[in-house]
Amino acid sequence: MMNKLKHFFKKFLLWEILVGLKLTGRYMFKRKVTILFPEEKTPLSPRFRGLHALRRYPNGEERCIACKLCEAVCPALAITIDAEPREDGSRRTTRYEIDLFKCIFCGFCEESCPVDSIVETHLSHYHFENRGENIMTKPVLLAIGDKYESEIAKARETDAPFR
Repeated sequence: MMNKLKHFFKKFLLWEILVGLKLTGRYMFKRKVTILFPEEKTPLSPRFRGLHALRRYPNGEERCIACKLCEAVCPALAITIDAEPREDGSRRTTRYEIDLFKCIFCGFCEESCPVDSIVETHLSHYHFENRGENIMTKPVLLAIGDKYESEIAKARETDAPFR
């Protein structure tokens, strides 16, 4: 009987609303924390997954061996790869495209790559001005990798103990 009476008063007094108002009141008079975005940057985790890049070996040769594991593991089907054998018998990609509208930035492509070719950088501020720019082609991905190689290598080194 006492339990039913307690339950009745909790419903009648809208107990959940009072608990929510208590939480609101607790934070209402505290100092607000605001980040002024363009001038101030929020800290990023070393494991942050942003814009993709293709890496090269130190001798300048692209790392991708066209094993197509990243294409196979992509849950969003955002990666398209075509490959042909070269004169020396090795296989390299002729077409490597990532559709960023489809990509969910899960990082599976990065984890599946046996030669550490495809990586996700810390670049989070990018935009598209024209139709079709959402398709990242092989030359664009290689250019991003070349431009940010030192940052990519540093992030990979920081994250190495967790892999």
